[in-house]
Amino acid sequence: MALSSEATCLIGDLANPFYFKLAAGIERELATHGMTLILGITEDSPDSEVDVVNAMLEQQVRAVLIAPVAADQSYLERERPFGPPMVFVDRPPVNLIADTVLIRNREGMAEAVRSLIALGHRRIAFVANRSYLFTIQERLAGYRQAMLEAGITDSYRWERLTDITESSLDEAMADLLNQTDGPTAIVAGNNRASLAFVKATYRSPSEVAFIGFDDFELADTFGVSVVGFDVTEMGRQAARLAVSRISAMGGGTPAHVEIETRIIQRGSGELRPVSAMTQP
Repeated sequence: MALSSEATCLIGDLANPFYFKLAAGIERELATHGMTLILGITEDSPDSEVDVVNAMLEQQVRAVLIAPVAADQSYLERERPFGPPMVFVDRPPVNLIADTVLIRNREGMAEAVRSLIALGHRRIAFVANRSYLFTIQERLAGYRQAMLEAGITDSYRWERLTDITESSLDEAMADLLNQTDGPTAIVAGNNRASLAFVKATYRSPSEVAFIGFDDFELADTFGVSVVGFDVTEMGRQAARLAVSRISAMGGGTPAHVEIETRIIQRGSGELRPVSAMTQP
């Protein structure tokens, strides 16, 4: 029998295409079970996460789906035995056992770096902001892993982990691109870093190869290669977990679902190092 109830999804910035597609996938799957979706926006603020989650719990929603940003989710431990099912999306909870739906972050980034190394690149930079997030840490780990596999032991010199602002990304990207002996390739840890690359090279085209992580609007127009994944399917999987928990009245071993990634080739990630650049 179809369920008729409400579930809530807490996301960061709705203007970010990632969150928009994630929410769309959740909403579509819930609708097939007669459920409606309430969105809660945290603006990627840890304090807002706690406040919004508590507000939603007071409304006695049937399930809570969360893209967490707070450093610790143990504040939800009291809700776990008798509260609504909780599913964490994109990032796992800290100090809380719950269902999760994650991207294969480490593997996806390692694959991107290996593809650049296969083309002859060795000076490969990594750029991202919000380095405290699980997703960025995992992608950074994948970058380092692939570099070490190739015998590149000084990758730290090419790492640019900036603060939360977009201007810091712009500055980091411009700095790398303006170096005379800079990297011959760059990988981005998130779509905001990819946009910084597009802005930096729009008026001054670069021969530096580039692969971003997570697709973004107009990436195909600008010929930007990315590590892509199905964000909508990620939302659907999270909603399915929530519905199954509601139907089973909770209980059971927490589920862990991983969404596969793939490199989408559009030109920027297939550039070989130019002959003028001498690799160390």
